[in-house]
Amino acid sequence: MFEIDQTYEEEFCISEKIYNGFIQLFRDKNPLHTDETFAISKGFKSVVMHGNILNGFLSYFIGECLPTKNVIIHTQEIQFKKPVYLNDRLYFNARVTGVFESVNAVEFKFEFSKLSELDKYQMAAKGKFQIGLLQ
Repeated sequence: MFEIDQTYEEEFCISEKIYNGFIQLFRDKNPLHTDETFAISKGFKSVVMHGNILNGFLSYFIGECLPTKNVIIHTQEIQFKKPVYLNDRLYFNARVTGVFESVNAVEFKFEFSKLSELDKYQMAAKGKFQIGLLQ
């Protein structure tokens, strides 16, 4: 089902509904995420989206986009490289880096990238995760 170097792609957009839903659900109202004047004073172009929104996209990918629903997350790691803003379109790419049949596990590396103002792709975040295949 999974093979080394097999790749998957998805596209996500951080809409106002996702942003407001995250704040409503988790009550993280840190001014970096909610106060434009504050965020700009810290060197950002606007309020910065919560990094854990990207973890939500990752959860969606694992639970809904892989060729099987019989999965469970064993580990996940993410490194944030560039800020992400409201209405940014994110391009997600995941690549299988390990298949461990003896323990029914698969490891992936992934990246979220976005277009910069110069129409060049910039890495917004990267990481890896391992899933277990449920019997």
